[in-house]
Amino acid sequence: MRFALILIVLVLSGCQELVDSNNKLASFNSQSSNTSQYSQDYDLWSYIANNQEINVASNARIQNHIDWISTQPEYLASISKRAKPFLYLVVSETERQGVPIEIALLPIVESDYYPFSYSHGTATGLWQFIPSTGRMYGLDADWWHEDRRDVLASTKAAIRYLKDLNKMFDGDWLLSIAAYNAGPGRVQRAIDKNLEQGKKIDYWSLDLPKETEKYVPKLLAIGSVLKDPALYNQKLSKIENKPFLEAIQLDSQFDLALIAQWTDLSINEIYSFNPGLKRWATPEALPYTILLPQEVVFQFNDNLSEQSNRPKISWMRYQIKKGDTLSLIAQNYKTTIDQIKSVNELNNNLIRLDSYLIVPLAKESEEYYSLSEAQREKSRLNTNKNSGKVVYEVVSGDSLWKIALKYGVTVNDLVRWNQIVPADPLSIGKELVILNENKNKTELAKIISTGIDITKKIVYTVKTGDNLSLIAQKYKVKVSEIRAWNDLNEGYILQPGDKLTITIDVVNSNLS
Repeated sequence: MRFALILIVLVLSGCQELVDSNNKLASFNSQSSNTSQYSQDYDLWSYIANNQEINVASNARIQNHIDWISTQPEYLASISKRAKPFLYLVVSETERQGVPIEIALLPIVESDYYPFSYSHGTATGLWQFIPSTGRMYGLDADWWHEDRRDVLASTKAAIRYLKDLNKMFDGDWLLSIAAYNAGPGRVQRAIDKNLEQGKKIDYWSLDLPKETEKYVPKLLAIGSVLKDPALYNQKLSKIENKPFLEAIQLDSQFDLALIAQWTDLSINEIYSFNPGLKRWATPEALPYTILLPQEVVFQFNDNLSEQSNRPKISWMRYQIKKGDTLSLIAQNYKTTIDQIKSVNELNNNLIRLDSYLIVPLAKESEEYYSLSEAQREKSRLNTNKNSGKVVYEVVSGDSLWKIALKYGVTVNDLVRWNQIVPADPLSIGKELVILNENKNKTELAKIISTGIDITKKIVYTVKTGDNLSLIAQKYKVKVSEIRAWNDLNEGYILQPGDKLTITIDVVNSNLS
């Protein structure tokens, strides 16, 4: 009954408004009276290390992840670079909503703090929301924008979700975090099973999916390493304990090129700070909250004040030709049917030959908007065509299952490589990227510019004569990584027939 009631609470909580654009980012209130400690807390990583609340005694599962991190000297340094624009925002939100500060480390486990990250099951963004859970927590998507990749919106939603899970599991944060990964139903079933068998029901005693059994220890390991990075062969670049980005409410649709012009930011920086943006302009639904570096906010507001009457996107008068439809015109001008209908006060989709429509026009060429969804897809398709990649054009009767079977890959591979939703129908003529496992490092380097993180897990069956060194060499990974992925201690001897999970990097982010 408790479980059912809380599920109702979860659904209802999704109806609440997600983003309050009038709320400023919460400031930090250091609890320390020590002058040296106060000085350290000017660095966000130190602040997190010194204010952790989830106290768990170290164990072998946590130590395995600590050992792995120790073998990767660039691990936290690269994450720190990606996290820099967002970490203050995330930590502020954990404090505003009253959850342990360790939750600000969860995007490391989920996405390595890379907001364009896209994994199997169509999870995306810093917090790796899948569409259904995202919708429950107010994260919507339209032609212009994807809330699950919006850092501010998804952070608010993720913490609300975690708070609901924490209520469900009676304040146990380890179970709550496990449920964030595996789903509350899966964790509850594991608890019920242990209760029936008279076993303990703490996180460490539950029979959970292997990924979830590693998920919580990895988070705890990262928290431990932050307390003394140098001890674990890590060199963290400092992130100042002050806002980097500021939320600005826009009351009209903006061409991103105009924002770049008014702020002197590059177009890539605008997309990187606002990874929810999918097109050449901000969404037509208003108001819209954009994140800009604090150092350019005055300049942006000054230009906005001086040019308040200037249109924020360009428009042109288009004469309807034979064969035109609203759908075709919208496609050609990179907008939506609804926007054209709204601007032209059309009640339906009927248009007349030789009559005129007002349509939006991007300020720059399509290629200028280099991290728009269309350009990122084009980057994937236009990567040097070699033996490491196939571009397949969908034909009538195709399905993801058929294509995967034809090329010896999985449906999840196709979903991750092409950022598509498995349930959506394939359109005839759509081009899909299919990557081969044996592509070399040079080929991968050429694909890095797509701005997508992709990893592929395989299960390897140990053969006679195999050892960890040979297997690691074959898949271009480290022996220590194979041990960590499979919870193997130093003394374990491989046996023919053993199954090993191996994670292969297919494409890594270019924003690291």
